[in-house]
Amino acid sequence: MKKVYAVILFICLLQVCFGQAGYRPDPENQRNREWFEAARFGVFIHWGVYSLLGDGEWVMEQQNLGLAEYGLLPGFFNPVGFNAKEWAKLFKSAGARYITFTSRHHDGFSMWNSRASDYNIVKATPFRRDVVKELVDACRAEGLKVMFYYSLLDWKRDDYLPSGRTGKGIAGRDEKKGNWDAYIQFMKSQLTELLTDYGRIDGIWFDGHWDKPSADWRYDEIYSLIHKLQPHCLIGNNHHLAPFAGEDFQMFERDLPGHNTTGFGTAAEHVGELPKEVCGTIAGSWGFDIKDRQRKSFKEILSYLVKAAGYGSNLLLNVGPMPSGKIPDYQQERLVQLGEWLKIYGETVYGTEAGPVMPTDEYAMTKKGNTIFLHLFRPDNGSFIIRDFPYELSSVVSFDGKTSVPYQLLDKKVLVVQLPEGLTDAHDLVLRLSIK
Repeated sequence: MKKVYAVILFICLLQVCFGQAGYRPDPENQRNREWFEAARFGVFIHWGVYSLLGDGEWVMEQQNLGLAEYGLLPGFFNPVGFNAKEWAKLFKSAGARYITFTSRHHDGFSMWNSRASDYNIVKATPFRRDVVKELVDACRAEGLKVMFYYSLLDWKRDDYLPSGRTGKGIAGRDEKKGNWDAYIQFMKSQLTELLTDYGRIDGIWFDGHWDKPSADWRYDEIYSLIHKLQPHCLIGNNHHLAPFAGEDFQMFERDLPGHNTTGFGTAAEHVGELPKEVCGTIAGSWGFDIKDRQRKSFKEILSYLVKAAGYGSNLLLNVGPMPSGKIPDYQQERLVQLGEWLKIYGETVYGTEAGPVMPTDEYAMTKKGNTIFLHLFRPDNGSFIIRDFPYELSSVVSFDGKTSVPYQLLDKKVLVVQLPEGLTDAHDLVLRLSIK
């Protein structure tokens, strides 16, 4: 067992060394980190040719489609309903501060006019429009910042081979043709395009490290390239490990920081000090799934946003547009509902820091200056006991300040809040706690 632990530790140390050695974020990057930490809410967009099959973004792997079979999809991809301006207005109305768009997913298909690969939306589809350019322009017009998801793994290219943990059943690839140097150069060429052809980009969101966790990903080269092209650009990597050198934020997939309820997420001991982002879905899957039966309620999504903020983290909430380019109605509805809530309660989320007590299923706290916002998800309970509360308080009132709320601060830092009759909310009752 000791030998196994030593090997794991050695691999983790190697991964850290792969990062941008000696990285020190410059002032532009620090300012962008501050913006990111204050933003608290962004929209994730999973969209590509996989949407045609209506079975999520992993359909190529999960349905064991060969290269020739999957290669037919671009010829059918003509999303005439796509309207970047409508998307951007929806995201703005939802209260989002930024978007993260899947520029290239694991299937290797690029959603911009890439010079490094003809396997892209302009050259390989009848649509022949640069979705990335249209979306970037539309979001900038609405005051939204833009980040790009970029897949490290590729189920199409031979130079990525040999296969990692995924893609082994994809017919048409020659496992003997791998050329890692060429693949790294290909990724650097595409990242250079994304960071030179589309103006200011505020972040790169990598995914797929886990497919080949022991590979030499040459993050020192890749991260240095990104920070050289756009020093402010924030780098995150969904590797589910402690942050590597050169990274600027840490993300948590379908989980609050350190929870790892999925079993493949980030363990508590790997939660670092970088700005944090939780990503989750409105539907059951990330990409469009025509048979989705896991639609989340508004209360579920709202509590996810508030709990993430209670951990000092952003929420990156995903939508999966249909093949037509339209975002499903129920996903639009959830975004609109969030926007209406944030118009009233936005100050309890935007620009806040983590609360003094970690969130539970009953409550979450966020802090701004000498005010703590207490979000109660089950106000019908009437009273709440919050342990390890570290502050003396001068008052507890309703969010609008019109109703005084009785409370006691007992020995051993136990806060007891007793809600007056009639003070309730169907989704999230917010109280203001003033620190002495």
